[in-house]
Amino acid sequence: MYLSETKELTRAIEEITEVAKGFGLDFYPMRYEVCPADIIYTFGAYGMPTRFTHWSFGKQFHKMKLQYDLGLSQIYELVINSDPCYAFLLNTNSLIQNKLIIAHVLAHCDFFKNNIRFANTRKDMVESMTATAERIAHYEMVHGKEEVESFLDAILSIQEHIDPSIVRFNLPQKAAEDVEEGESYKKRGEYDDLWSLDQREKHSQKRKPKRQKKIPPSPEKDLLLFIEEYSRELEDWQRDVLTMMREEMLYFWPQLETKVMNEGWASYWHQRIMRELDLTSSETLEYAKLNAGVVQPSRTSINPYYLGIKIFEDIEERYNNPTEEMIRNGCEPNKGRDKIFEVREMESDISFIRNYLTKELVAKEDMYLFEKKGRDYRITEKDYLQIRDQLVTQRVNGGFPYITVENGDYLRNGELYLQHGFEGIELDIKYLEHVLPYIYQLWGRTVHMETVIEGKETLYSYDGKEMHKQRI
Repeated sequence: MYLSETKELTRAIEEITEVAKGFGLDFYPMRYEVCPADIIYTFGAYGMPTRFTHWSFGKQFHKMKLQYDLGLSQIYELVINSDPCYAFLLNTNSLIQNKLIIAHVLAHCDFFKNNIRFANTRKDMVESMTATAERIAHYEMVHGKEEVESFLDAILSIQEHIDPSIVRFNLPQKAAEDVEEGESYKKRGEYDDLWSLDQREKHSQKRKPKRQKKIPPSPEKDLLLFIEEYSRELEDWQRDVLTMMREEMLYFWPQLETKVMNEGWASYWHQRIMRELDLTSSETLEYAKLNAGVVQPSRTSINPYYLGIKIFEDIEERYNNPTEEMIRNGCEPNKGRDKIFEVREMESDISFIRNYLTKELVAKEDMYLFEKKGRDYRITEKDYLQIRDQLVTQRVNGGFPYITVENGDYLRNGELYLQHGFEGIELDIKYLEHVLPYIYQLWGRTVHMETVIEGKETLYSYDGKEMHKQRI
């Protein structure tokens, strides 16, 4: 980048930052880097600039870079949820492209800083992932690259199956029913146990048999944590790697929960900010083309940028001009801007769509459900509630199947029994048959998965050698 271009970009950053602050956006300190396509697409494939190496990231990089080389798609920027917040700009961007992107990433950063789902994410994750990469590289030197990579394959196959709850309780280390009476006595010296010998002998005469406690006592969603805590197969280094991988997924998870909101919020604000800038006619035309490419609706899928911005705009309009019913419920006119800031802070995609996608907006945007019948696509439903509920269903658990651990000692043999929370969408059986051996690798004993196939409860089991299927 030439010196004159650098000065123009610096001035644009300062101006846009000032406008964003004037609108009330609250973001971390920003760090901007201008990078070539190879670097941008490497970061895009890895998810972070400092992440550990793995063949799957290289595969993703090749796919993304090929699409860029063929002109099929292009990443203009990447923004990292951290403090300070890092934004990487493609070095082939024009100045007006960078202006739009700067406005966009400032709103993303505001969302990262203020949305409740991101409250517990580590803000030093760039440094943390650097340390993780170094430790994994060390394990590769000690245990061999193939063994470590094979273990990473197993973890990455189920990495989305964590519990990202803002508040959660730790798994029990030992069930209360399994603790023998008198076991709370703590030994302090080498012979202290002799002083309580009489008491323990009396006690042993009336001791009742211990009841077997089911592990976990209730269904456990965090499969990675359960394996980390209870697997008898893992070595110390493997447990360490599993812990680090779970920490990384907890960092990425809020972005899966707020895709529509986050992109809608960033798109809403880049439009407002760009309107405040003194653009030339040619810049205005270029911006209009770029913006249309970002927020245009699709006939066959949901564009999260478009859906998000339309809901935010609708919220602002309705709360600026409340109905009589809304006024009776305490709404004041011209409070739309305050309301969208409140929504940005408290909601995730599920509550955002369920609470704020109105019947009127569905009709205005001509939204519908469709399915492929033969070679043609046909509209199957235009009812508001059906459309809203389908959108909510697609966002449940980040769009991934809901799997829980039902029993970690199934058949009293240490086998792992998992259950799929079936809600009308069947598991991909080919994928399931590939993943169960990975879970077996982590658990060390037979793994079962209960699900529903063609309306019937079905159990898939893998014993280390063969896959078994049976109706239950």
